[in-house]
Amino acid sequence: MPGTYTNWPDAQSQVIGFEGAMFKSFSTRAEADAWRKNPSYKQVVRKRCKPTEKKVDAPPLKKTDGKTVRIFSDGGAIGNPGPGGYGVVIIDGKERTELQGGYGHTTNNRMELMGCLKALEHIGPTTRPLLITTDSSYVVNGITRGWAEGWRKRGWIKSDGKPALNTDLWGKLLDFCATLSIRFQWVKGHSGHPENERCDAMATATARSGKNLDLDVGYVRTL
Repeated sequence: MPGTYTNWPDAQSQVIGFEGAMFKSFSTRAEADAWRKNPSYKQVVRKRCKPTEKKVDAPPLKKTDGKTVRIFSDGGAIGNPGPGGYGVVIIDGKERTELQGGYGHTTNNRMELMGCLKALEHIGPTTRPLLITTDSSYVVNGITRGWAEGWRKRGWIKSDGKPALNTDLWGKLLDFCATLSIRFQWVKGHSGHPENERCDAMATATARSGKNLDLDVGYVRTL
């Protein structure tokens, strides 16, 4: 039945088992209502469609200028999965910016990825070199060892034939890496690194508070 749903289980009951059923996710209720008034089916996601790779000419990596912007990020989820949060510290010369947020039901790895994405979204397009420091080997290895790029080339299938996880977030991070000059650096967690400890404190506080936690739509849709 056509309608706007605020969680995946309710929407799932309306599409599973119905041939040709279509659905689409949105960031806000207002966006969903606007789309229903003027739907564009070219962008509708069809359930159970095998992902296909579309070749898109991405902008070339720009030459960098200026000093490096340093990004520190951490994230986690209580219970994994459970309520989660991310914490970010951005240092640009003498300017320091802190970001934090969370989701009601998510995972550790999604919050590690989300922290990096929120930092890059906040910075926006730039020719400045960026250095992301995180204690997540999942994030660092996924990019520096080419794992995520390989998953995407295989239609988000890992080398062992199993589906890759968190593809919505990996896709966004790969897109950022294609246009920005980003380096990744691993640091051991809970080892006294001041910025990593600060990010961890923000992420943990948000997850534990249980207040103003968003719906992690990307995770809900994979349950």
